[in-house]
Amino acid sequence: MTTRHPKPKHHAPPARALTHPEVKAIVVGIMLTMFLGALDQTIVATALPTIGRRFNNLNDLSWVVTAYLLTGTASTPLYGKLSDIYGRRGVMLTAIGIFVAGSIACALAPSMTLLILARALQGLGGGGLMALAQTIIADIVSPRERGRYQGYIGAVFATSSVGGPVLGGFLTEHLDWSFIFWINLPLGLVALGMTSSVLRLVPYVPRKHRLDIIGAGLMIAASVALLLALSWGGRNYDWISGPIGALLLGSAVLWGLFAWRLVSTVEPFLPLTVLGNPVVRCAALAGACNMGTVVGMTIFVPLYFEVVLHLSASQSGMALIPLMSATVASSTATGRLMMHMEHYKRMPLIGLTVAILALGPLAIWPGSMPIALVLLLLTVIGAGLGTVFPVSTVSLQNAVSRSQMGVATGAANFFRALFSALVVAVLGAIVLGGLGGVTGMSVEMLARTASANELSFAFRFVFLACALVLTFGMAFLISMEQRPLKGPTPPSGGATAPSAPATPIPSA
Repeated sequence: MTTRHPKPKHHAPPARALTHPEVKAIVVGIMLTMFLGALDQTIVATALPTIGRRFNNLNDLSWVVTAYLLTGTASTPLYGKLSDIYGRRGVMLTAIGIFVAGSIACALAPSMTLLILARALQGLGGGGLMALAQTIIADIVSPRERGRYQGYIGAVFATSSVGGPVLGGFLTEHLDWSFIFWINLPLGLVALGMTSSVLRLVPYVPRKHRLDIIGAGLMIAASVALLLALSWGGRNYDWISGPIGALLLGSAVLWGLFAWRLVSTVEPFLPLTVLGNPVVRCAALAGACNMGTVVGMTIFVPLYFEVVLHLSASQSGMALIPLMSATVASSTATGRLMMHMEHYKRMPLIGLTVAILALGPLAIWPGSMPIALVLLLLTVIGAGLGTVFPVSTVSLQNAVSRSQMGVATGAANFFRALFSALVVAVLGAIVLGGLGGVTGMSVEMLARTASANELSFAFRFVFLACALVLTFGMAFLISMEQRPLKGPTPPSGGATAPSAPATPIPSA
């Protein structure tokens, strides 16, 4: 009898749908936590030279970024699985606590080695912030209504991508580099307070699961080895060299062992029912291609503005705003339209077609177009990219049961992060190869010493590579089955409509 008593308590929230103000309160709280994780991927960029001089160590400077990326990416699916077992609130509060502790350790680090270790700890928390935000949105609104909130997540990424370097430069120049980490303390405490209260509203049904520690360890180790190879290849070591070959071989072996673990254990870390779901597979890969392109362009378009179009560093940052703003606006509009459209898959297919076509002129005439035309093309590209995020995320979550929502969303975010690292590595290799780079020199150093013709030639293939990645993303979207979205019919008023059985809509 004691086991049955809590069930009405846990099932109470679904009986009364959350009101629109309650949903907004939860979304605002998780947006703040997600902003913390996204901001710390970009805010350190402008402070890196100062940090290198402070510790008199420029050789290990890239590890300040890489350490955060490694632990954040590898831990993403782990948080999803843990939240399915123990509930979103406790796991989210734990992730915020780890992130804040890592931020304090970064600010107080007396050496480069300890700073890198602190960044790894910070990334361990940051990976949870990113993974859980979309899962919590999936808990509180139905797939039919969910698209309107996915645009807000896009706004977080755009703000952090553009505002992070600006804020980091300001704090480093006018205060001290440590303030880029100290700022996370008040923001983290506010996020902790907000989420601690509002996440009590999120429905949670306890489930008995066993955590596959061996599977989780194999996947994390395989991911770390692959990311190290992508980070060091062409920079610290030649792509065809012993260390890179060993890392790639080790990663392949570990991925093989992970695959064996998936089919040999009773309850694997990533359930085969999730990985074998064709909608999950196609939606995750389409989202990964799209995210990889966005991240790659966010990194290389400012460099393109500086070395090809000869803008200043601040002007290059400002010139990135049309791309990111259009991505957010398009993502928000697409999410809202999903509630009312039967054939919602058409929007990203049209968007990707337009984005691929807009990349064409940049690939053909990278150095001869006026800046105004370049900005217009980037706006069109951003508008096309934004259509994919809400459709891929909502389609994926719509295809799995509530008990697998966390692990499915975490896996999707993991593949997005992993593929983003892959795209950035490929684009970096393209630029380095086009400029005749040598091991040990960064893309930025080579770009500033190359001729105009070399630069135009190198970035021509950068834009072509982005178009190719988006083409693969379109192929995955075409292959994805368009299933009716579960949930009530779109509400006519401002509040969220009461919960109801899934309303069928004609299939595509």
